[in-house]
Amino acid sequence: MRGTFRRGAEPARNGEAFRPSPVPAVSTLRLLTLNIAHGRGLSAYQGFHSAKGIERNLRRIVYLLRKTGPDIVALQEVDEDSHWNRNIHLLQMIQEGAEFPHAYLGVHNRRSGNLPLAYGNGLLSQFPIEHAEHEAFGTASLGEKGFVYAELGLPDGHLPVVNLHLDFRSRRRRIRQVERLIDYLEARKREKPEERYFSPIVCGDFNSRSKKPADAVRHLFEYLQGQCAYQLLPTKGKTFPSLLPTHGLDFFFIPPTYEIRRCEVLRSYVSDHRPVLVDLELTT
Repeated sequence: MRGTFRRGAEPARNGEAFRPSPVPAVSTLRLLTLNIAHGRGLSAYQGFHSAKGIERNLRRIVYLLRKTGPDIVALQEVDEDSHWNRNIHLLQMIQEGAEFPHAYLGVHNRRSGNLPLAYGNGLLSQFPIEHAEHEAFGTASLGEKGFVYAELGLPDGHLPVVNLHLDFRSRRRRIRQVERLIDYLEARKREKPEERYFSPIVCGDFNSRSKKPADAVRHLFEYLQGQCAYQLLPTKGKTFPSLLPTHGLDFFFIPPTYEIRRCEVLRSYVSDHRPVLVDLELTT
């Protein structure tokens, strides 16, 4: 399913292959994942905010990104055109404020009418987005979860990044959603057998804890470890709720292509989730 591309991430036209802009050689990567809660900040309720209030909180998110300087940002609960946040295109505003040349928004919920909704997962990147698509796990117009899959053009190859958001109500539903992602990744792997593709980095809001043996995080981790020696981050620190966090719900799955230099849950109050930041160094 196609989503919304922003600057530098235009799909191919008239059958021509997309040619990404030249990218300087890099040996390190900094990534950040954050559920931005539709831009409402710490409020528990959607729709009670003025446009100025939402824009003020988006500027806080921009400040966070400019201060931490990630190369790749995975965002969840990002609105494109929703009545409850005054029809502000959240990803566009964050992208322009934080000066990311490439962006993609995968809308998993869309509803028309007097109270329109359009939101899903967003990706910001300092590297060209060579290909991106998204899948919703169901057909609901409200509360639907899904994932974005993007291939980023690095000098030494193509880096797949998955930005995932899982159901918060049902463990069984989360397991089914992870199985959907696994099937998708297996299909992508079969499509690209001879090209230089790094193992995918997977991140996002899993709505489950890492130590529950029969829940989604462990289920996906077992699959990825069966492919190669993935690491699950963070090993310390909780992300939800951001004021007094009691649960770790937001994670990175990092393949052995990268050595982990830093992983930190940041003390931040731009959302009801705290962001997770990782610094990686290429090992090959």
